[in-house]
Amino acid sequence: MLSTAAITTTATALPAPATAEITKDSNWPLWPSLPVFPYSRRKTIRREIKPGTVWTFDQLIGIYYVHVPIRMTVIKMKVPAPGLLVYAPVAPTKECLKLLQPLIDEHGPIKFIILPSTAVEHKVNAGPFARAFPKAEFYAVDQQYSFPVSLPNSFLGLPSWTKPLPRSGEGVNNVFGDEFEHEVLTVKPGPGSFFQDVALFHKPSKTLTVCDALLSVTEEPPEILTSEPEYVKALLFHARDEPLQLVEDSPEARRKGWRRIVLLFNFFIPGATQADIGLDPLLKLDFSYKLGWGGWQPFSWRPSEIESFEKYSAGGRPTLLPIIQIILNRGLADGSLREWVEKVKRWDFDLVIPQHLDAPLALTPAQFASPFESFSKNGGNEMRFCDEDVALLREAERGPLAFSVGKTANGPLTGVKCDLGSGEARVISKELRLKWAPK
Repeated sequence: MLSTAAITTTATALPAPATAEITKDSNWPLWPSLPVFPYSRRKTIRREIKPGTVWTFDQLIGIYYVHVPIRMTVIKMKVPAPGLLVYAPVAPTKECLKLLQPLIDEHGPIKFIILPSTAVEHKVNAGPFARAFPKAEFYAVDQQYSFPVSLPNSFLGLPSWTKPLPRSGEGVNNVFGDEFEHEVLTVKPGPGSFFQDVALFHKPSKTLTVCDALLSVTEEPPEILTSEPEYVKALLFHARDEPLQLVEDSPEARRKGWRRIVLLFNFFIPGATQADIGLDPLLKLDFSYKLGWGGWQPFSWRPSEIESFEKYSAGGRPTLLPIIQIILNRGLADGSLREWVEKVKRWDFDLVIPQHLDAPLALTPAQFASPFESFSKNGGNEMRFCDEDVALLREAERGPLAFSVGKTANGPLTGVKCDLGSGEARVISKELRLKWAPK
């Protein structure tokens, strides 16, 4: 088992971040195009990952105080001409652009912008960012789509000069120059949708960038969540054990809130919770409650949440978002996932930057490949997480998700038995006389 230190490059190993306060420059007027937190008030944190070469720009995204980082990576390039490559743009607020400008002044203009995903949370920022730098070449993965009606790229907010990113950077398709290689993972999980992710390798810095395909997390909340009192509220809100409890701000309270955010982000109704979907939580609302949401608390947590989180985080070992594993499982039959992993494994990187949760990650190619290879071993669909956590997604895969994802020969998600809920109902409602537990 790998230690946290072997995986996550800690803050003490990195230069101090460049941040800006939440001011009028943090305002994002286009937030109604995806009306989720932090709405218009989008602080940005810039961090230098490899001196003078690689930087990340973190913002927040989420609902019901389940807030997680969303990240943009910027890489200095020398060939074919000095400048910068931007991967997975975030909202180009004035603050964000001000933090980007010193890099432009020192290293040259933005040459390339990459939209590496079909997911709306990345797509919604890419068009405005590309329009802020119209002289840059803007590439997007080639299977952009909308639901329930398929619309052209112009209706999705992408500019007219958008170019489809070649599926591979080999040979004549190496559009970013000799310093880079890229491979696009493309999986069609069901009718009318695609999952795509771009593995981008920067040879001089030995840095691999991916979007949503891989992630890692530890118990320490990300800096973007602890950088502002307005953002810290999310941690304290989820650290409550009673609806109107005023949690004292402390490192342990922040970790407790973060553990619960991570579990909700991954599993929706984790195995260590009981969700009351009836009127009782609503009748307890008090809109004067200073942490917000009227103190709404439909979840009650069991002490087993700690075991649940530890199984999930595994000290920071890389893993997959469960819903992404459901999708990628559909990429096993045609070999697309294995082919992508094999190609990425050939690159000589020592650092991986995902665009959510923790980053950067100190990983070898074999460590990067491990979570993709292990979940499909023995023809199964295994995860290292508690089985009670993935049980709701397993039920959804059989039921509500069945219309949107194709069948798989590898079976439903399975995890490790942990006895998180001690046999109690997962979802309850007095009004509906409901006591439901996934199988």
